[in-house]
Amino acid sequence: MTKFIFVTGGVASSLGKGILAASLGKLLQARGFKVTNQKMDPYVNVDSGTLNPYEHGECYVTVDGHECDLDLGHYERFLNVELHKCNNITTGRIYRNVIERERRGDFLGKTVQVIPHITDEIKRNIKAIASSDNYDFVITEIGGTVGDIESLPYIESVRQMKWELGTDCLCIHLTYVPFLAAAQELKTKPTQHSVKALQQEGVQPDIIILRTEHEISLDMKRKVALFCNVEADSVMQSVDASSIYRVPLNMQAEKLDEVVLRKTGFDLAKVPEADMKDWHCFLHKLESATEVVRITLVGKYVQLQDAYKSIRESLTHAAAYNHRKLVLNTVLSDTLTDDNVAEQLGGQHGIIVCPGFGNRGVEGKLTALRYARENNIPCLGICMGMQAMAIEFARNVLGYADANSTEFNELTTHNVVDMMEEQKALLNKGGTLRLGAYPCALKPGTLAFDIYQKPLIYERHRHRYEFNNKYRTEFEQAGMVCSGLNQESDLVEIIELPAHRFFIGVQFHPEYSSTVLRPHPLFVRFISESIK
Repeated sequence: MTKFIFVTGGVASSLGKGILAASLGKLLQARGFKVTNQKMDPYVNVDSGTLNPYEHGECYVTVDGHECDLDLGHYERFLNVELHKCNNITTGRIYRNVIERERRGDFLGKTVQVIPHITDEIKRNIKAIASSDNYDFVITEIGGTVGDIESLPYIESVRQMKWELGTDCLCIHLTYVPFLAAAQELKTKPTQHSVKALQQEGVQPDIIILRTEHEISLDMKRKVALFCNVEADSVMQSVDASSIYRVPLNMQAEKLDEVVLRKTGFDLAKVPEADMKDWHCFLHKLESATEVVRITLVGKYVQLQDAYKSIRESLTHAAAYNHRKLVLNTVLSDTLTDDNVAEQLGGQHGIIVCPGFGNRGVEGKLTALRYARENNIPCLGICMGMQAMAIEFARNVLGYADANSTEFNELTTHNVVDMMEEQKALLNKGGTLRLGAYPCALKPGTLAFDIYQKPLIYERHRHRYEFNNKYRTEFEQAGMVCSGLNQESDLVEIIELPAHRFFIGVQFHPEYSSTVLRPHPLFVRFISESIK
């Protein structure tokens, strides 16, 4: 029988519900259980594809091509598994599904209401993922905070499932305990109000996690337990950690996994202890490194660190496995010019040119790429970063001064990056992006082949424009090798400069596939070359 665990949040957003849910999933997985994580997003968007990175952080992409919330990246990195479209549900999708059923007449003329029709659809999506692969635990994070009007249908669904499933369903509530500097005190009143708001919606939390910057005393935990109607050992703290990868061990020390198993009916004497040896090994590498590697991200959204979350975490994994401490610098591509590029990028061990849509900041990316190419600095271009590599090479090596992408200049006479015919055919259908995992055949004897050590790879995509094949011969004659191809469509996936120390661009997003226990080989080699 699948156990359902819900993670809700209160007091403030950005407390780390996703990290907590991923940490619990890791601990249960390490005990031998089959676990999956799911995110319920209250916004009315159908998916995350159109959301501004400044507002919502990066858009994560699953192997089956779903554009989703960045918390799914945490789930995959912690659990070392691949998730799918069913692991992320939005209010927009819920309402769209119900409205489509109403239009078909599925409700036989009944008045369609939030209860029971919307809540039934929410519960159906939660239960469907459990039956899809016989999971022992489904951990569902409810986005937003308790009290948000958008979250009410989800909280009501949790109430109904707790009533229907009994001990097979429990709720973990994450709240914030502020420290008032003037009084030199931690205050639990916001937590009490948050739990009260949850109780008013009919949900009694089974476990309360107190997010805090300071250690919380046993007496304070008992106070919260008393006022919030939970057992004393079910109130735990989540103190600020030096790394998100320490959180599973911190929660293990708080006995979160033990309490969850006990409350869901397991005999702890019959359940193996969590095997976290590999996790401890990674943490030791991460925290014991003293020598640094300095990497700069050049992008248009660098002011918000979550905008390139997966790239940052992939670099963290790769640096740890190279026994280096990552020092990450960011440069807003809008500000980069020939006059300041040496000042901004000088002294860096490696440069990554980030993905993005639209022409803002593109010239700065081209400036960074020329600087890296001409000064033999290891450089990795991702998605638009690869396209920018092609444009820079065409302008400054092939001599096509107006070389560009038709995304930025439809009138360019040298469209080295363009929308291919299959994308153009879909333009009026609203589906022009190449999304999800696609195969890529690697050319033997190239850097790409040496990195992956196999002839065929599968990587995730999220882009619309492609390298224009009519320039492939000219590029290769000038020294730029097209080392990765999608054989079915003949589209270029990877370009590289063999004469350079490390100068490689990939049309896909390798950052989506890097996990704690399986760092992505492209990032591992990039860091390795950067520290030589």
